[in-house]
Amino acid sequence: MRNPLCSLALAAIVFLAGCGSTGSSGNNSENNGGNTNSGGNGGSNPPAAAKSAKRGIAYDLASPADMAALAPGVSWWYNWSPTPNAAVPSDYQTQYNMDFYPMLWNGNLNSANVVAFLKANPNIKYILVLNEPNITSQANMTPQQAAQIWPQYESVAQQTGVQIVGPAMTWGTMSGYEDPIAWLDAFYAAYQAANNGNDPQIDYLAFHWYDYGLSDQLDRLGKYNKSFWVTEFANWHSQNDGEQIDTLAKQEAQMTDMVATCESRVDVFRYAWFTGRLSPDPHYTSLLGADGQLTGLGHLYITLPISQ
Repeated sequence: MRNPLCSLALAAIVFLAGCGSTGSSGNNSENNGGNTNSGGNGGSNPPAAAKSAKRGIAYDLASPADMAALAPGVSWWYNWSPTPNAAVPSDYQTQYNMDFYPMLWNGNLNSANVVAFLKANPNIKYILVLNEPNITSQANMTPQQAAQIWPQYESVAQQTGVQIVGPAMTWGTMSGYEDPIAWLDAFYAAYQAANNGNDPQIDYLAFHWYDYGLSDQLDRLGKYNKSFWVTEFANWHSQNDGEQIDTLAKQEAQMTDMVATCESRVDVFRYAWFTGRLSPDPHYTSLLGADGQLTGLGHLYITLPISQ
């Protein structure tokens, strides 16, 4: 996420929605500046009681020390790019017991390179696709445009056996398609019209959320009968209504609630907190402080209860 503040409207309530990377390749490294206003490093990093396979982070991990700090409680990450940061150790999976999942951010992809990378890394079982298409500062693709490029994603999946996670929807800024359901309904219709009535391959639906009511939003999207990856989430509620997230304690309470939602719902397969480091960080969402050190929020994230 490179442009973190996008004001959106929902039912007359203005909230902040997620914003991903600004391109389909290259690593998302603009938010790597140290920010420690999320509670300090809290001393040595404690081991988590157990590690949730669902729990991830949306961040361009590059430092082995950061990976070691998160590894006790974080099972996966992505960086809005088809490949991990070049600084990530090649044995990351065995060293940290963490998975990396590539993202095909929009339609600008080199399918041959993506297929080659996936075949060279057969441990990767999923690809994330199409980041926030209904936000004009993000992937910015109409449902009709997305229907035209979707067969490229399907071809990658067919050649490599990976499953498709996406599109990554939220409430957007595209005229007529602010509601993710309006966009998705039109996308399904456009794809079916171009493909003999067949549905697009969507193995999991992705969703981003930065306000209260995550469970209600997922319930709305249940009409598509897909399990979810919540690939960006935090609470950035900022309007001056008494509910704004403006202290670490408030963000900790929201993280606890949102993680419990994701852990308890059987239709949530993966989830990823946004983010590692963010500066400025007015809503106290950074999990990492100095290199290899967790913030107070980071300590909480890796130790929150998991579903049994």
